[in-house]
Amino acid sequence: MSKVSPFAPAHPPVLPPVDGVRLAACEAGIRYAGRTDLLLALFEPSTAVAGVFTTSKTASAAVEWCREHLSHGMARALVVNSGNANAFTGMRGREAVTETVRAASRIADCLEADVYVASTGVIGEPLDPSKFVGFLAGLGERAQADSYEMAARAIMTTDTFPKLATRTCEIGGVTVTLNGIAKGAGMIAPDMATMLSFLFTDAPVEPAALQAVLSPLVEDSFNAITIDSDTSTSDTVLLFATGAAEKRGCPRIALGDDARLDGFRAALFDLMRDLAQQIVKDGEGLTKFAEVRVKGAESKAAARTIAKAICNSPLVKTALAGEDPNWGRIVMAVGKAGEAADRDKLAIWFGDIEVAKDGEVASGYTEADGAAYMKRSEIAITVDVGVGTGTDTMWTCDLTKEYIAINADYRS
Repeated sequence: MSKVSPFAPAHPPVLPPVDGVRLAACEAGIRYAGRTDLLLALFEPSTAVAGVFTTSKTASAAVEWCREHLSHGMARALVVNSGNANAFTGMRGREAVTETVRAASRIADCLEADVYVASTGVIGEPLDPSKFVGFLAGLGERAQADSYEMAARAIMTTDTFPKLATRTCEIGGVTVTLNGIAKGAGMIAPDMATMLSFLFTDAPVEPAALQAVLSPLVEDSFNAITIDSDTSTSDTVLLFATGAAEKRGCPRIALGDDARLDGFRAALFDLMRDLAQQIVKDGEGLTKFAEVRVKGAESKAAARTIAKAICNSPLVKTALAGEDPNWGRIVMAVGKAGEAADRDKLAIWFGDIEVAKDGEVASGYTEADGAAYMKRSEIAITVDVGVGTGTDTMWTCDLTKEYIAINADYRS
């Protein structure tokens, strides 16, 4: 494993139990020795589920299974393995999913359609379920309500720290809890989704309403990050709602536009954005975390395209790594994005430092100011392209020699 991210928390946050959720993880030896690599989550009956998945045309067998069964809307178990993506594995991949689902359904005493699966790791190598399905029964017996850190560690690949977050909100005057875990450090680019993330709540929200809340929130959270412009075959976001808060008087919500979900929607978005930014802050080999805000575009969609061009530019990212305030590379990225931009109105800021104005270097800017700013670990870049009112924000990291080393040795 590479050195720990400079943004890793000193201590992972402790997540409270979510009534109706139990988790357990173990080392199954799927690819690496000495690493926890298998997660089982069990849910109480009547747990609703919503999800969003990768748009990759080479999606994994696990993603295909989840897509096919999401309309069922109910969940009793989740099985996640790391070390092998079970992608581009043909019929054997589908058979591995079937065998995993069958074993988990016996443990949870549920329909196979109630079981969700996810895999992450190396693409193109067959996943042998006989290596790990035998561990599931023991995980079922040991599953606990407070095992979130263990669960987050079990889904890591090149991640250097587990990613966890928690929020609370009120629905109808009753407090509900939202917990989330995520993994991702490489092969990260926004195209929904861009990693694995599993979200848990005790809110009593029906499946259709849950999906209606989740889907739009992805755009400005998990879809607003990029580490290396590569969209994974395995990307999955699943939200499980046990409904257990109904026992405490929380109203059951059936419609996504119910005003009583406003606080829940805000808390869920904050949770998702937190996890998304944690993924970027664990980008392979990173030393810098960067927020890129584009304004003055023709539309939000146009601003997103421009922001993505800046965030994904190897020249911009290597300038960040080298602490070089080379704003000309940002101008280049804006120009190649293909969206409308007025060259003679273009303006750029590094934090509060005005770097360029009206299509040329700002009169008060000095290279010394820019260089000093670039030494920060967290960098904010704002660009005004001068043609409209569209705005958008994305998050990225720098591109270092360590990123190359990690990926050059990935299967070694």
